[in-house]
Amino acid sequence: MSTASSSSSASSLETPVLDSQLSTLLQRITEEGGYAFVSMAALAASGDTRGAEAAKDMAWEQLHSGPWHSVVPIWRDAYAMACLHVAKHHYSSGELELALRALDMGLIMGGLALRDDLNLCVGKVTAALRGKEVCENGTEQPKVEWCKDFNLAEMLRLLPVRSLSCHTVGRKSGLSLEGFLQEHLLCGSPVIISDCMTHWPAKDRWNDINYLKKVAGLRTVPVKVGRNYLRAECNQELITFSEFLERIQFNGCSSRDMTFLAQHQLFDQIQELKQDIVTPDYCFAGGGEIRSLNAWFGPPGVVTPLHYDPHYNLLAQVVGKKYIRLYPASLSEELYPHSESMLSNFSQVDLDNIDEKEFPEALDLEFLDCILEEGEMLYIPPNWWHYVRSLTTSFSVSFWWSHTGNPLAP
Repeated sequence: MSTASSSSSASSLETPVLDSQLSTLLQRITEEGGYAFVSMAALAASGDTRGAEAAKDMAWEQLHSGPWHSVVPIWRDAYAMACLHVAKHHYSSGELELALRALDMGLIMGGLALRDDLNLCVGKVTAALRGKEVCENGTEQPKVEWCKDFNLAEMLRLLPVRSLSCHTVGRKSGLSLEGFLQEHLLCGSPVIISDCMTHWPAKDRWNDINYLKKVAGLRTVPVKVGRNYLRAECNQELITFSEFLERIQFNGCSSRDMTFLAQHQLFDQIQELKQDIVTPDYCFAGGGEIRSLNAWFGPPGVVTPLHYDPHYNLLAQVVGKKYIRLYPASLSEELYPHSESMLSNFSQVDLDNIDEKEFPEALDLEFLDCILEEGEMLYIPPNWWHYVRSLTTSFSVSFWWSHTGNPLAP
């Protein structure tokens, strides 16, 4: 490679997938009526910054033209394309943080066709940013752990009525795959597995705030602000991971500004964090297939309201403690599911403040519950209702999977 071409490569972001599929993508966008977008994308490809921003805005409008599930998939790819163009312009201008934000928006909101390009560009931008940080700051930052000084007794007093009074979920150590399959997966029985995360790098690394800032601090993530993400006062924001970590550290348990990550596919977005975890073998017992890998991260007091999921679920508690209550699928009618299709897997019953007159059948139901400790995993069978409350700063990973060809598969 000549000096000139090497210099050009260093000052630009390469997008091999976009370069090879550009005409096909533009044709598909045209077929969906995106003539104006295609015109702006052509300007963006020729180096026009305004054209890139205009294309990004046009695609954003299409993404928000109706319910997310109704968005035509090519518009997600169009948004990713525009984000790549915007990131290229910022990178060539030396605006590394703006370039990274554009790439993260493409990963969060864009389609899959250009994901390899987005990840390739993220790697180059983050390497440049870390090189710059080393030059400016010099030495490695010391380990800073999450505050361990919390009042667990006070947090337990805030739990729903009758908590820890019925039957607790059993704990097992050294649970074999066959034992898990026969005793829990096939018969739909929850269990806490207590010793299968010891080899995860995340067990040590995610307790270090400075490590999280180093590998993910400049990345943009979607967070929720409130206490319970079904309530109207809960809003969504896009902020850097460093700002998110600072809010967890310093904002306490105030419901108005409590900030948390909920059911975000963080590990598809930030590859360094994905390398810190290992998919448990239990997820493949009987021919399982991973459907989704989600992050749950926030301060004490964050509540996931009572709901069920159609998938098999292993909830891995990497940092902190959580209280979890479980009801079997056979009690669905007594838990008053919402009638709206979008919320049909959520209960109308607020376990933190049950309306006895409106939901009388929910009062005396039997349930299982537990405090999930750091380093433990909870198996939640498909369609089991569960309520979750963080008792401390908590970072969890949920592995959702299904069984193709299995008559018990959801």
